[in-house]
Amino acid sequence: MTPNPLLGVLFHWLGGLASASFYVPYRGVRRWSWEIFWLTGGIFSWLIAPWFFAAIQTRDLLGVMAQTPGQVVGLCMMFGALWGFGGLTYGLTMRYLGLSLGMAVVLGLCTVFGTLIPPLVQGDFHEKLLSSPSGRTILLGLIVTLLGIVVVAVAGARKDAALSADQKTAVIAEFDFRKGIGVAIFSGVMSACFAFGLAAGEPIKALSAAAGTGPLWTGLPILCLVMFGGLITNGLWCAWLIVRNRSAGQWLGRSGASEAAPGTVEKPAPDGRTPLLANYLLCALAGTAWYFQFFFYTMGESQMGRFGFSSWTLHMASIIIFGTLWGFAFKEWKDAKPAVRALVWLGVALLIGATVIIGYGNAMGRQMTPRGLDASGRLAADQGQI
Repeated sequence: MTPNPLLGVLFHWLGGLASASFYVPYRGVRRWSWEIFWLTGGIFSWLIAPWFFAAIQTRDLLGVMAQTPGQVVGLCMMFGALWGFGGLTYGLTMRYLGLSLGMAVVLGLCTVFGTLIPPLVQGDFHEKLLSSPSGRTILLGLIVTLLGIVVVAVAGARKDAALSADQKTAVIAEFDFRKGIGVAIFSGVMSACFAFGLAAGEPIKALSAAAGTGPLWTGLPILCLVMFGGLITNGLWCAWLIVRNRSAGQWLGRSGASEAAPGTVEKPAPDGRTPLLANYLLCALAGTAWYFQFFFYTMGESQMGRFGFSSWTLHMASIIIFGTLWGFAFKEWKDAKPAVRALVWLGVALLIGATVIIGYGNAMGRQMTPRGLDASGRLAADQGQI
């Protein structure tokens, strides 16, 4: 199938929408501590959903996994575990900064590291980004993305500086700008490890394709490994909190200290009981939405041709676009001055424009593939791959 970068941009937008929306169902969870609802949703996002969708969309999943070299498996899981630290602190960022500002800071750093490090490590940074018009166009898109992120972050900082302490806590229960920025920096750097895990899992794509999997789905088996690494990190941390807080009984509806979802104010159930069925369904929905960002990511990456690494920038930009829209929906910007709201909309416009620029750059690359390179940018001989 010939790559279609514009279709890839659409897939990345869908992934960004899923990522920006995953936290919304957690706001409805009642009388469960953070570690309970985070681990419950995580079991769906890190374990159930990856294996389920890979099993139904790919061929001979277990056979492909059995053929995967142990070093590849280890690297994917290691980067997934490091990414897990980013996921843990991502939740804290939402608690201290809110959806709009928190996402902007975390994902800005994640964009830089996740996009630029893989081609630098692989030694083809100049070839992919500097030596061709398409590469330079994609680099321009990355710069515009970072500019948009900066504009959104500045708008968020100005909004927060103008609000009183009561106004901040009315929307973000535990607002703390300094603490939030520190956590966001760590989360952004660690979250970029997901991109490294995907890059390490490239050999799995070839194995899956050889088994008969279509090009849209060859990245799904990689998610099984990378996200399992995330489960290890998050599972260990949540298990420690469960033991410390003695909160395991909450899964069965027993009483215990509960904590509101980060970034929200707890609203107890009207009858004082734990709505178990609703909690499980909401966590399942949140966890599955979290997984779907990467489900669509792998689909989008499959359409970007030799500039597949640019998918990370598209993914991050899309998350911030939809995350900012959710911030408006939850009235995080209702007390901001008109000039500040105009500034954040400018940031969103820049991010949308960046996705168009990157998509166009990929389309240029498809039309101007240099002699000696295949659609994925790999060197090939006239009669076959070298």
